[in-house]
Amino acid sequence: MANFDSKHIKNVVLVGHTGSGKTTLVESMLFEAGLINRRGTILDKNTVSDYTEIEHEKGKTFFSKLVNTKWKGYKINLLDTPGYDDFAGEIIGAMRVADCGLMLLNSAMGVEVGTDIIWDYTNDYKLPMLLAVNHLDNEKSDYDRTVNEAKAHFGNNVVVVQYPMNQGEKFDAIVDVLNMVLYKYPQDGGKPEKLPIPDSEKEKANQLHQELIETIAGNDETLMERYFEKGELDEDEMKLGLHHSLIKHEIFPIFCVSAKKNMGCGRIMGFIDNVCPSAYEMPKQKTVDGKEITCDENESTSIFVYKTLSEPHVGDLSFFKVLSGKIKVGDELTNENTDQIERINQLYEVEGSKRTPVQELVAGDIGATLKLKNTHTNNTLHEKVKHIEIVPIQFPNPTLTIAVEGTKKGEEEKLSMALHQLVEEDPTIKVEVSPELKQTLLHCHGELHLAIIKWKLENAYKLSVDFKTPKIPYRETIRKSADTVYRHKKQSGGNGQFAKVSMKIEPWYEGIEEPTGYNIRGKEEHDLPWGGKLVYYNCVVGGAIDTRFHPSIMKGIMEKMHEGPLTGSYVRDVRVIVYDGKMHTVDSNDLSFKLAGMMAFKENFHNADPQLLEPFYYVEIHAPEEVTGSIMSTIQSHRAVVEGMDAEGQFSIIKAQIPYAEMHEFSNDLRSLTQGRARFSMKFDHYEAVPFDLQRTLISEFSNQEELV
Repeated sequence: MANFDSKHIKNVVLVGHTGSGKTTLVESMLFEAGLINRRGTILDKNTVSDYTEIEHEKGKTFFSKLVNTKWKGYKINLLDTPGYDDFAGEIIGAMRVADCGLMLLNSAMGVEVGTDIIWDYTNDYKLPMLLAVNHLDNEKSDYDRTVNEAKAHFGNNVVVVQYPMNQGEKFDAIVDVLNMVLYKYPQDGGKPEKLPIPDSEKEKANQLHQELIETIAGNDETLMERYFEKGELDEDEMKLGLHHSLIKHEIFPIFCVSAKKNMGCGRIMGFIDNVCPSAYEMPKQKTVDGKEITCDENESTSIFVYKTLSEPHVGDLSFFKVLSGKIKVGDELTNENTDQIERINQLYEVEGSKRTPVQELVAGDIGATLKLKNTHTNNTLHEKVKHIEIVPIQFPNPTLTIAVEGTKKGEEEKLSMALHQLVEEDPTIKVEVSPELKQTLLHCHGELHLAIIKWKLENAYKLSVDFKTPKIPYRETIRKSADTVYRHKKQSGGNGQFAKVSMKIEPWYEGIEEPTGYNIRGKEEHDLPWGGKLVYYNCVVGGAIDTRFHPSIMKGIMEKMHEGPLTGSYVRDVRVIVYDGKMHTVDSNDLSFKLAGMMAFKENFHNADPQLLEPFYYVEIHAPEEVTGSIMSTIQSHRAVVEGMDAEGQFSIIKAQIPYAEMHEFSNDLRSLTQGRARFSMKFDHYEAVPFDLQRTLISEFSNQEELV
């Protein structure tokens, strides 16, 4: 097996809306390189990169895959990715270790729903990007429209390198305006003939060639001077200019391809080899403390784990990029994040589901290893003498929350372990066991993401689960003061129970003045874990209640604040004044005063104009300009408060406060309204009063549940 140095390794991530042809293009590229002798199809369920059971079942890519191949003296690591934003974690993880991206556009559809969103991710990483217009053999193919839409969406530095002839069902030729040659293909695809550009196309080809030269020269001062001197650039100068501009994320060349018929695939691979940058040429990786890591196989070894996959009967498979040095079988590396030493017992090159053992991988390469004891996605491993932690992948926050529970008793631990493993494989999934809501909450990225999670739980882990709308973490408080005297008495033979408590409660707020008219003998302030405060005053005089019973009164109050009187939600921002009471020398004890304190608080609470509060989230929605008006109408139907709107290229950014109770339906409505072209982020902002009618409904529902219990 040939050894490749860092300069001859290219890492390319394939991105694009679902159905744009990424997986099919990978098949044709592997066929061109001789790695496979027959191209698989999604329909036949035999492609190299879509090999999982669920991908075969659904006919879609849901997980990023690594496929390596060799081509004319270069090693190319291809990273095939999903086309749905629900799987943004898979896309972003693959982008993080790629050194170039290939965005596929469907010539029959133009710039589609998911394309803009994925393009934003490429901008975040400043990833060198090629564009390829695919499906040129489709009867509805429209190359010019697709190019114009790409320029409108991605900017004028989108530049044509190739255009098709005879697009549609008879597509068989590509004019290359970089090499100024015509590639003529057999009708069923394969190896093309290299022919002169026909006279009928020379004017168009020369014009596009000139536009390409001017775009390249416009991004490079040296080439601009040569262009002014000579009036042109030769092919080598153009390739050099493209190379430098790709690294700087300044020029995005467009190619032509029919992945299905294997037309144009070899030309793209040649461009990747000859023009696209390797990891060695890309800007250096940054560490958390701002240092730089040089992609040099002569440096000390460091690797970055970008993906973890659990395989039955095998264990965890860790996918990584070698940042510097060489990693060899038998190496012992320190995990900077866990401070554990990991021994590398196996190293693999990966071709989809196939793993080929190797003895070493060099800086810039991507591979996998098995059974690391305590290593996870986003971890950095390095030689002991170094302390290196690469800047972690910033995965997007979840946008959909659902409650999950097993339908069979006794499988709670099995479900917990399965959810833990899902999080290990997909860091965009969050699992939260909520003591407040008494639910296990699953946070993910949309209905499709949720459907895949459910499929895995049911098929991979053999669990039967139910998904339910999560409860809302309401808060309860009061708006006026109330006063009561509560007497607890119980006699059932022997010592009885007796406690009498005189209590006043009132709303607490920042800066409130001390209570007047009471002899304050003690004060306790409690910052509540769920937000807000409880302030407790001991104003009892004359020994009516012994000091030792005040902690019991407080305990009773706190228990009722854990399960509020209105809906069982947490209570916040209350001031309690205990100013009198009575005790019995024999029958009074801690339990008596705890119960008296709890019931006095509950009685007072109902009389103090109780108020239910609901969480509001700050939401930023990125959506195409043309659907902004519809989104604004939809937002208002979800009780939102719009705070402002900004423009960003072809997108509008809508900023709003939306009740958390509305977010589940809002997410579905937004996806349906925009056909998935909008995305949003959300974070908790504040609590606000629930509308009166809704409060009454919630209290009634809680009362009915209490009666059933």
